[in-house]
Amino acid sequence: MADEFQGVRLKYFSTVSKAGFDTLLHSLKATFDIIVHNRADVVHIHSGANSIWAIVLRCAGKRVYITQFAMDWKRDKWPWYGKLFYRFTNYLTAYFPTAVVFDNVFTQEYFEKKFKRKYYFIPYGSEVKQPPTESPILDKLEITAGNYILFVGRFIPDKGVHLLIRAFETVKTEMKLVLVGGSPNPDSYESEIRQTKDDRVVFAGYVYGDDTNYLMKNAFIYVQPSLIEGLSPVILTVMGLGTPLLCSDIAENKFITNDNAVHFSSGDSNSLAEKINYCLQHREVIRKKAENGQKDVLTRFNWDSVSEEYLELFNSKK
Repeated sequence: MADEFQGVRLKYFSTVSKAGFDTLLHSLKATFDIIVHNRADVVHIHSGANSIWAIVLRCAGKRVYITQFAMDWKRDKWPWYGKLFYRFTNYLTAYFPTAVVFDNVFTQEYFEKKFKRKYYFIPYGSEVKQPPTESPILDKLEITAGNYILFVGRFIPDKGVHLLIRAFETVKTEMKLVLVGGSPNPDSYESEIRQTKDDRVVFAGYVYGDDTNYLMKNAFIYVQPSLIEGLSPVILTVMGLGTPLLCSDIAENKFITNDNAVHFSSGDSNSLAEKINYCLQHREVIRKKAENGQKDVLTRFNWDSVSEEYLELFNSKK
């Protein structure tokens, strides 16, 4: 099956539903499709977990560039063998691609110290398509603009959704907490967080496109309680839309936000509850932070600059 989006040809491959193995099988099929049909001179692989295919592609004469994200081997969602696999692929990522790009300076620094090599840093951009002025999504979820707290993402331990629910349950407010997304392969963790008895918590399911941006744009605050991140596309999107942000104080988040967001102590639900209350009581302060943050990220994280850096790298014929 093939499709096209804004001049980019898309091709789809079926895979399995088993977490971890789904990505490997999908990437295997894509790798052999590229080789068999000689579809590309340059291959851009996302995630070091797929670096095993860089060996095959390099043997086929392709220039291979890998973008590595966070330190995935630290994520609690993976069993021991998953973490071991990630640590193994770190060595493949370090040595086999034509070049490696990191989306955050912290993982880049870790790799450069460990493998005594130099790598590239290219972030994401923050510009997003402005949502429409109206959308039925608020009525569908029975919420009103500016009167809900929002999270969008996977329901996995390192995203800290459990911390957010636990904190919100202690906050006295008529606002609702809207949780968009879920786990690609629902497990006991997702079942557990869905057990909340707080009827202010809205599990919105999956929401896409303009509706997602509309929810972000019209939230009172967006909360990113993650324990581990690379360079968070969600934070860049939220700040690019000019929405007040509350996030964990991990270095990767603060690298983006500077002082233009409210931060809580990572992993601490009491600290998160305290900061939610702070936001409720200091609305003008968080609006001002959001305005400053929007200007800042649109300057520092620009898609035109990002695209030019990647094109320069791909055309360098290393």
